[in-house]
Amino acid sequence: MKQHNYIKLEFPARSVNEGFARAAAAAFAAQMDPTMEELGDIKTAVSEAVTNAIVHAYPDTVGPVQMRLRILDGNVLQITVRDRGRGIPDVKKAMEPMFSTGGEERSGMGFTIMGSFMDGLKVRSAVDRGTTVTMSKRIQVKANA
Repeated sequence: MKQHNYIKLEFPARSVNEGFARAAAAAFAAQMDPTMEELGDIKTAVSEAVTNAIVHAYPDTVGPVQMRLRILDGNVLQITVRDRGRGIPDVKKAMEPMFSTGGEERSGMGFTIMGSFMDGLKVRSAVDRGTTVTMSKRIQVKANA
């Protein structure tokens, strides 16, 4: 698919940066003229992906989180969130609803939420090398009024 525009950001895995990532994603996606519902879906999915990186990738330290957003052919927004943290030993298991390595305060619904709010979700991970979450959302083109 041809790329029409993109941004690439990197920030430390600190909880305060989750809100920044949501706002940056929403600001970038705005050029596609999404509905409020589509914008809410994007912000929620980004929040889940970034929070996963902050909480699970770097449980005892602060490392880098990279976020890339691209606009592709067909009015598709692609969002990639990548960390260089501890990785996920069993991605299939981690994607099961209610599975969490983050303790009792975590719901274990992060990947489920990402998948339900986006049209596509792909997770790649390697132990001690990090995790890459790639999500896509087709933004509906509005008919001229």
